[in-house]
Amino acid sequence: MTPIVAPDVSDEPSSVQARPTPIPMAFGGDSAGDARRRRDLRKMKVVATSLLLFAAAVYLFARWLEHRDGTDVAGWVPYLRAASEAGMVGALADWFAVTALFRQPLGLPIPHTALIRRKKDQIGDQLGDFIEENFMTPEVIEVRAQNLDLPRRVSSWLADPKNAPRVSDEASRVLTLAAEMLRDEDVEQLITAAITWAGEPEWAQPAGRILEQLIEEDRLEPVFQMLSDRAHEWALGSQDLIDRVVDRDGPQWTPRFVNNLVGDRIHRELVEFTYKVKTDPDHDLRRAMLTFVGQFSQDLQHDPETIARFEALKQELIGRDEVTGAASTAWKTGKAVIEQMLADPNSTLRNTLSDSIIQLATRIRDDRPLQEKMNGWVARVARHVAVNYSQEIISVITETVRGWDADETSRKIELQVGRDLQFIRINGTVVGALAGLVIYSVSVLLFH
Repeated sequence: MTPIVAPDVSDEPSSVQARPTPIPMAFGGDSAGDARRRRDLRKMKVVATSLLLFAAAVYLFARWLEHRDGTDVAGWVPYLRAASEAGMVGALADWFAVTALFRQPLGLPIPHTALIRRKKDQIGDQLGDFIEENFMTPEVIEVRAQNLDLPRRVSSWLADPKNAPRVSDEASRVLTLAAEMLRDEDVEQLITAAITWAGEPEWAQPAGRILEQLIEEDRLEPVFQMLSDRAHEWALGSQDLIDRVVDRDGPQWTPRFVNNLVGDRIHRELVEFTYKVKTDPDHDLRRAMLTFVGQFSQDLQHDPETIARFEALKQELIGRDEVTGAASTAWKTGKAVIEQMLADPNSTLRNTLSDSIIQLATRIRDDRPLQEKMNGWVARVARHVAVNYSQEIISVITETVRGWDADETSRKIELQVGRDLQFIRINGTVVGALAGLVIYSVSVLLFH
């Protein structure tokens, strides 16, 4: 059995042959599987070697029978000798071939032996080329990604109620990991940079255009209504405040009952006025508010003085330390709250997150046209990766193999396939014996 290996690349530039930093975790200690494979390999080696010794013993026995003095040799002895002799040759040849893959037979520096140890890097390159040429082609990747039907599989699993605890645990674990990866210092710098960046563009004219658009689409009416409702609610409960203001700021010589009458009148008028504003969309005050906002939106866009004042206010607000400090404090507080809620299996955040994922998955599971569309997205992404990043993906294989220790690699591969290779030795012994018997029989027929 002659293994296929890559040609020698000893003539390539030294930069190509430079060895990468060894990968310390390429192989760990022997696992239970390795121990079992070692026992199986040892047993098969004993069987194969025993067949070789048996063939040798049969050969010696046949030769002894042929050279005994004064005794006629039986007709079957030469056939036995020929079969055992050929069996030994086959066994030794296949032992040499199998051993030469992993080490030098008998420790002799025979050329083209210990192939895996010497050609480890070339084998890794060949493996990478084979995968790239046969598996990482855009056509193969695209078809395979399409046939996987990932949206249906993933959504069906996520939508299954029995997987809900797992979904909740995994989602919270992802968010927790993301929060751990974000250092507070980095987030604070990002917030500061974002605030600084936000302060650079001019806000006045965009804000004016937004206000103008809101007015044209009648989007401010709910805001005015909310303000009117809140004002009326405040007016209903303002009796005590009005009485205190009248008593404090009114003339000292007026009797108390006069102050009470004044306070009651002010309160009634205020409640009545705010009620009219609240219930009448065409009230003069509401129209005045709309007119003011409309004029303000135009001033923000076209009045240089208003624009300058607005931008100055913006810069003053953004430049205050309290703004950056409040943002950083909000991040730290929010992060702590999120981490605490994620740690609680029954928290609202985890339940809401899990329910949202399940609802989305259920929608995808029940919508086959959407699945087909998502399958197209998956296939396009897979093809893009195959076209643009196949070399980087294959380099993971080749560079990892280059980082392995040669002796350890040979030993590990032998543990994986060595037991099966011992059958080559066994077959070589049996087939060699049969071939020798046939060859000797044919020669007897032809020449006797």
